[in-house]
Amino acid sequence: MERKTPLYDVHVEEGGKIVPFAGYLLPVQYGTGVIQEHMAVRQQAGLFDVSHMGEILFTGPTALDTINHLLTNDYNGMAVNKVRYGAMCNAEGGTIDDLVVYKFGEERYLAVVNAANREKDYAHMAANVLPGTQCQDISDTVAQLALQGPKAPAILKKLLPEDQIPKGYYTALPKVNLAGMECMISRTGYTGELGYEIYTANENAPKLWKVLREAGEEFGLIPCGLGARDTLRLEAAMPLYGHEMDETVTPLEAGLDFAVKLNKPEFIGKDALVAAGTPQRVRVGLAVTGRGIVREHQDLFLNGEKIGQTTSGTHCPFLGKALAMGLIDAKYAAVGTALEADVRGRRVAVEIVPLPFYKRG
Repeated sequence: MERKTPLYDVHVEEGGKIVPFAGYLLPVQYGTGVIQEHMAVRQQAGLFDVSHMGEILFTGPTALDTINHLLTNDYNGMAVNKVRYGAMCNAEGGTIDDLVVYKFGEERYLAVVNAANREKDYAHMAANVLPGTQCQDISDTVAQLALQGPKAPAILKKLLPEDQIPKGYYTALPKVNLAGMECMISRTGYTGELGYEIYTANENAPKLWKVLREAGEEFGLIPCGLGARDTLRLEAAMPLYGHEMDETVTPLEAGLDFAVKLNKPEFIGKDALVAAGTPQRVRVGLAVTGRGIVREHQDLFLNGEKIGQTTSGTHCPFLGKALAMGLIDAKYAAVGTALEADVRGRRVAVEIVPLPFYKRG
């Protein structure tokens, strides 16, 4: 039985096409369609319901030590109200999830995890907290909206004084009064675009959605669904759990080495990552040079030899081309290498290109 976010009725009223996703009923698109939603985020602004994401709170005198024990990145020296990305590994170095961590005090951290992994993540975290840390899954009390696109700052400026809007990328303000609602606002997102993620209590979510929609109307803000969220993140080459990584893929293989600090004293999975040495397979970007669209789980060949598999792929509306990512044998990962993807028995020409495909100018 799928759950509903606090905005379910709003999506139905807005004409959202509802589908099951990660245990929730969510809009895959609205009447405007995925392409228009994608373009709105690149050129004006889009509003997403991401209340299905998981939120896990860590408190106590050893909270920082616990975060460093559980995750691959180094959270020492992190300023209050900063946000930092990381991965969580099993003992074999495989990726349990990727997530972001907010620091709201020396003894208070919030981890935001992927919806489909929430129960698994929390079980792993709770089993591995250090003495002196309390770990609490607060997901069912938190709604999250993502306001993304170049017009996002102008929309928030209609509703808030400038000092209540986070300035730097990966920074957050934990207690902002937005139209009478207490919110946490962070300058983060999953679209490759300038934007914010706004957290509030469940009961505020419909009002917050309405307030943002009205403020954004003059700037071309439209509601966006899961379809555009996926095309946007792929165009920006952002990895998706269950595609570019899973428990059989290490964060180093997935190209997340910037978030893996092997010089840390320890973290779960570190010994396995060190023992494995330089990754023998790597994530690459692929531009389709033949005819067709290459999607996930399609074998990749070089001179007739299988060297890997695609992990995600689609037509990217803003760039106007078919693109994909894949995990391939590191020996063949040079930019410019011509490969073939097996698309239902038909070989389609692709070429390795640099990542990310799109970077906000």
